[in-house]
Amino acid sequence: MILKRLATGMLASNCYILGDNGEGAVIDPGAGTDEILKTADDAGLKIKYIMLTHAHLDHMLSMDTLREKTGAKVLVHEGDAAALPDSRANGAALFGSNKTFKGADGTLKDGDIIEVGGLKLEIIHTPGHTPGGICIKVDNCIFTGDTLFRMSVGRTDLGRGDYDDLMDSLKNKLMKLDDNLVVYPGHGTTTTIGYERENNPFII
Repeated sequence: MILKRLATGMLASNCYILGDNGEGAVIDPGAGTDEILKTADDAGLKIKYIMLTHAHLDHMLSMDTLREKTGAKVLVHEGDAAALPDSRANGAALFGSNKTFKGADGTLKDGDIIEVGGLKLEIIHTPGHTPGGICIKVDNCIFTGDTLFRMSVGRTDLGRGDYDDLMDSLKNKLMKLDDNLVVYPGHGTTTTIGYERENNPFII
């Protein structure tokens, strides 16, 4: 598996590019379109999917331009699909912006498997930060968006969050995964499920 991280997005959001056998997926296209395209091209990947862990502005700034330039399909959980064309729901209004996005090409639900090259990306619905928040598990990696960070968790006070849902997602879904699973969050550095189980003050 090829895996690249671009931490240059708005609010230092992480954009991930992964792929195999020439096919790629972009998770949370918050970095600049040209930077994403160059990184994918340097890795020999044709972008097949643009996947959102949740529909917040800082995680999808380049979504529409990237889709236009690559023909890739945008995928978002069904619970967040309506937020794309809504500047209040997608968080843009919090920054004084009326930025909206085109609708997704497809919606996701818990348990879906998306194939990219020889990779199988498993969708885990983890509501809380937003109603349609997801984590994406592939091999020994999990991309957690703004659900789980190193020593922290996602906010639930941005308009569509729910603290009880977030805690349920963390304790009954993510914390039941293998300790050695490497966590790639929406902001900040990598960690592991085991480290967060033992050290994250919001979980222990």
